[in-house]
Amino acid sequence: MQDADLLKLVQWLSPGFPVSSYAYSHGLETEIAEGRVTSARDVADWVGAVLEAGAGRSDAILMLAALRGEAEADALTDLARALAGSRERLEETEAQGRALALTLAALGEGDGVARPYPVALGLAARGLDLPEETVVRLYLQAFAGTLVSAAVRFVPLGQAEGQGILAALHPVIGRVAAEAIVAGLDGIGTGVFGADLAAMAHEDLEVRIFRT
Repeated sequence: MQDADLLKLVQWLSPGFPVSSYAYSHGLETEIAEGRVTSARDVADWVGAVLEAGAGRSDAILMLAALRGEAEADALTDLARALAGSRERLEETEAQGRALALTLAALGEGDGVARPYPVALGLAARGLDLPEETVVRLYLQAFAGTLVSAAVRFVPLGQAEGQGILAALHPVIGRVAAEAIVAGLDGIGTGVFGADLAAMAHEDLEVRIFRT
């Protein structure tokens, strides 16, 4: 069963799964447009910071809490909404979570109730016979991959360069996953103020490619 469930999770987290992850940059578009992120090294640093101290870490904790049933789904939904630092970040997590829940329901998985993305994913993953560490590592890799893909298109970077960035982030993904597993909801929080400000500034960006 684990092999079949692993294939399910990889499909859910694939860029081809219809949650429109390609349309969101998490505020990274602002950083690129303003000239603060201009190279592969800049992208790696920015994405790494968001993984370790931003939505990567906090969403991983939320996802695990939903997976474990640490709190009621409605309470986790409220917490996820409260942790969204801007209007666009709220739109991002709610729109992707809604799309995930509806698509999974069409496949016979879950109840189809729209919830923020990490909560929706954690609830769906309850039915998978997979170790928590596997689920959270793949979740964080998909999160990082979405941001790197946005940078590849807008900096722009070469495809091989983008894959190199993602490969270099594997140790960060491992550390954040291990921390999220033991942190619990009491350890949730964010501290990437520059990324939060970039997400807010994106709302007024004159020319935009991404929705966030």
